[in-house]
Amino acid sequence: MTHLHRTVTQVIEPQFVIEGAGVLLRRSFGPQRANPFDPFLLFDHFAFNDPIEGPIVGFPTHPHRGIETVTYMLEGKVRHRDSLGNMGIIGPGDVQWMTSGSGIMHEEMPRRGPNGQVNGFQLWVNLPARQKMGSPRYQEVIAGDIPAVEQDGAKVRVVAGEFGDAKGPVTEIAAKPLYMDVTLEPSAQFGLEVVAGHSLVAYIFEGQGLFGMDENGQGELIEAVHMAVFGDGNRVRVQAGNGSGVRFMLVAGAPFKEPVVPYGPFVMNSEEEIRQALSDLRNGTFVKEKLVE
Repeated sequence: MTHLHRTVTQVIEPQFVIEGAGVLLRRSFGPQRANPFDPFLLFDHFAFNDPIEGPIVGFPTHPHRGIETVTYMLEGKVRHRDSLGNMGIIGPGDVQWMTSGSGIMHEEMPRRGPNGQVNGFQLWVNLPARQKMGSPRYQEVIAGDIPAVEQDGAKVRVVAGEFGDAKGPVTEIAAKPLYMDVTLEPSAQFGLEVVAGHSLVAYIFEGQGLFGMDENGQGELIEAVHMAVFGDGNRVRVQAGNGSGVRFMLVAGAPFKEPVVPYGPFVMNSEEEIRQALSDLRNGTFVKEKLVE
């Protein structure tokens, strides 16, 4: 197989935004009609580590339609519950992959860990038009059930997709995603075959490294906290810096190439569908599924 190495085409510096009930986030990108990261709509890094922020308020009950929300925890916990009667707590290393489908009311309330911190990520993944009004569902996976591959100074936790012999426990997602937590020791390398044509980004949140290395070993030196956006190809390579390791989330998926109309917590294919979502919300018909008894 001839390798076409993916190189870095853009480096994004996340911007601080306020969401929910006053939650401070680092946002690399958010929903937009141009949809440059198709099938991904949003990537947020949330942390509550400054004492002046005061009590954590979090994300009180809010609606979603037409998307999947992915919460991956590093530190602390998030308690969640929804209109279907689901309730639980996501802790360090856990992931929740929620498919909102036709509509769900959802609440996420962070809790500090033993060291006083909360740290994690939220990714929004689009749904194709044929699934936007489907049934909501959850794939909630505890840390111990996420396979980790360790080799040659690299540790890769595979949430979705494949690395080596490991297959991620999150399956049956329309975007055919890769979602991995990669840690490299100083000077260690990481390489992965990826599907040509799929969107690919890496969010660097610890250390620094060379990203998008080509066949000559040349890449772009990127340090935390930044996002690397890759061009097309079928292989990606990363090498940690000599003096420090690097840790990053690697995210890839198949674009749907459909029109996108985002409006707050809804992402549909037309303005008419957005108006219908707002009407359903006003009329009390937003949640199509019945409460679990």
